Amino acid sequence: MLKFDYLVIGSGVAGLSYALHIAHDSPNATIAIVTKADLSDSNTKYAQGGIAVVTNKNNDSFKQHVKDTIETGCGLSNPEIVNMVISNGPKRLKELIDWGMEFDKNTIGQFDLGLEGGHSQNRILHNGDRTGSKLEETLLYQIKHKANIQVFSQHLALDLITRNVDIKIANKQLCCFGAYVYNIASKKIQSFSAKITMLATGGIGQVYLDSTNPEISTGDGIAMAYMANAEIENMEFIQFHPTAFFNKDSRPAFLISEALRGFGALLRNNSGELFMQKYHIRKELAPRDIVSRAIASEMKNSGTAFVYLDCRHLNMHDFKMHFPEISKKVLESGIDISKEMIPVAPAAHYLCGGINVNQHGQTSIKNLYACGECANTTLHGANRLASNSLLEALVFAHKSFLKSKESIKNIDFQSNIPERKAEALCEPKDMLLIIRYTKELQALMNKNVGIIRSNESLRQAEESLNKMCANTQELLKKNIISVNLIELRNMIYVSQLIVKHSLSRKINLGVFFNSDNDKVEYQNKASLLYN
Repeated sequence: MLKFDYLVIGSGVAGLSYALHIAHDSPNATIAIVTKADLSDSNTKYAQGGIAVVTNKNNDSFKQHVKDTIETGCGLSNPEIVNMVISNGPKRLKELIDWGMEFDKNTIGQFDLGLEGGHSQNRILHNGDRTGSKLEETLLYQIKHKANIQVFSQHLALDLITRNVDIKIANKQLCCFGAYVYNIASKKIQSFSAKITMLATGGIGQVYLDSTNPEISTGDGIAMAYMANAEIENMEFIQFHPTAFFNKDSRPAFLISEALRGFGALLRNNSGELFMQKYHIRKELAPRDIVSRAIASEMKNSGTAFVYLDCRHLNMHDFKMHFPEISKKVLESGIDISKEMIPVAPAAHYLCGGINVNQHGQTSIKNLYACGECANTTLHGANRLASNSLLEALVFAHKSFLKSKESIKNIDFQSNIPERKAEALCEPKDMLLIIRYTKELQALMNKNVGIIRSNESLRQAEESLNKMCANTQELLKKNIISVNLIELRNMIYVSQLIVKHSLSRKINLGVFFNSDNDKVEYQNKASLLYN
């Protein structure tokens, strides 16, 4: 058994910044970061747009950012949480800069602020079109210089270690004492005992066939929390990014940042016609849910698998300066953006719900925290405002750090934690079956639980997922563990939650749209123009 004061599961901006706060504040505390891939592999690395923070108060304000967030979330966001996150943005930004993060500036030395869908002002700080990658590099550099942080790469968290504890004698609450972790190299299970456990495992995009998320985004933290009976909500709110580069042979889908539309790029259908004016007054800069459904509608009407993003009218020199990675990727695919349009289509991108947490990042299980995309903080409501995710992760990581350093004083290591079977384990003989189940799951979710759903499609998905779950449980009973098998288990649980919550949602809001629900309710709630 390995013992640590803090166990962090995940290595994106949420987990790394949380660990850094603790390491800096409590140099004698022991901290473990567990990640199933390499330390640098996370959703954070793929964030192109940037981070939304109010920095130019001559044109912008906290009040405006709050209004944009709540309107985009269709009124489902918690105003107290929205105010807390946005008002804390400048402090967390300064902290990032102190850690070494650099953001683009204009010719007079001010932040070069971008504009994205749903925002009323330019407030997106960025580093070219690879902000997430630069942020990850900055945090990893700091992590490597903290002696009290131990990193366990190629370690897959399997299950949380929980037990009922007496609270005021009469009531019992579940308590987390760490996690069972599969060492991929040794093929053995290790027990990580911890006073406080932080789930920062990122998103769930890989449950869909078309996703901008990396292969590691299989909803592991949410699945573990679900198996431990933690409260989970709003899983029906899956945000599809409107403009992923269309290439049916490429997974994950390459993201064509929303910042391009903020820069002036236009959407055209397969007849070359502009169409966003039919769907929203903000046209290309409407919230993501509107743009995604508009594109889906145009694709359905034309019988094609994509629409076009037109950059031909833009200043090519400035474009390539602002978007070097996108320019490179598109050129490598044989497209000259000065003469040709970019084929794009929506792809699963971000989960707005997840593991319920309070304003301190605490879950319904004692000593278990969650932060980042796996957490349901109530900031995003029914639809995330572009570039609010990095801000949310930074603010909640800090809030979680403040609460956990206070509460850890009264926590002791749990004795008599049962060991899970730890003998050498072999890879499943039926790996092809696991791969087949995974592909069937992704195709099912794409077809039945996508941008536009129906009661019939959801019930069909529910029935198929129940069968997949039963088949996977049979594989698990053989006591043969592999990364693919555990990821399949997690993806099935996550998919079942998405379908269950989708069937329970009777009013269309934000990114959730059921064609059998009342469209008028959707319009009234969101105050949007939708045909």
